Amino acid sequence: MNLEALEAWLGLPAESALEVWEGLLITLQLLVGSVVLAFLLAVPLALAATSGHPALARLSRAYSAAFRGTPLLVQLFILYYGVSQFEAVRNSPAWWLLEDAFYCGLLALSLNLAAYMAEDLRAGILAVPIGEKEAALALGMGAHQVNRRIVLPAAWRIATPALGNEVIAQLKATALVSTITVLDLTGVARRLSTAAYTTDALVMAGVVYGAITLLIVLAVRLIERRFGPASRH
Repeated sequence: MNLEALEAWLGLPAESALEVWEGLLITLQLLVGSVVLAFLLAVPLALAATSGHPALARLSRAYSAAFRGTPLLVQLFILYYGVSQFEAVRNSPAWWLLEDAFYCGLLALSLNLAAYMAEDLRAGILAVPIGEKEAALALGMGAHQVNRRIVLPAAWRIATPALGNEVIAQLKATALVSTITVLDLTGVARRLSTAAYTTDALVMAGVVYGAITLLIVLAVRLIERRFGPASRH
């Protein structure tokens, strides 16, 4: 990284420019990590919701209602400040994760995003033509093979625009981790703005978020053109 170029672009001292860079890296780590973990959790949740098994469907709906029906900020505070009040939690193996603000924020972001992604994938699964499933079953495929080879790839293509929107929303949601002492891009910008009594650093952070959002939009469009329904014709 060229700190002199970053310093000139941001109009900040080199030390502050380095802090901004480190904050940006933390934001990107939170974004990528939470998206990957959320997707891995969203797939079984979506399959459970569409499995036709009443108990699994109810569990999936309950999870979705709990995380989509409450603010992410509240979930962050409960995980970081609330859960730590219980001695059983502090003495459990989970404490190594929950005591660290970064990993606690990553966990909250992942659990929250999984609920939204699961709903998008559920809608995509339900939109897959029933004829494709029946044809696969007629060829002798089992239920798991149908899901893996037919349903999930088709559902992913259908849900790509919605999933892209969720990733953009998640980028903005990462800013909330600054409320639990994580110095991400927003946390660093807020600290610099407070120290300098200006909003320059916050404006800069907004520009960076906008640039990353534009890159995500372009990536989603490329994926749609490459794997979307139109690419199959």
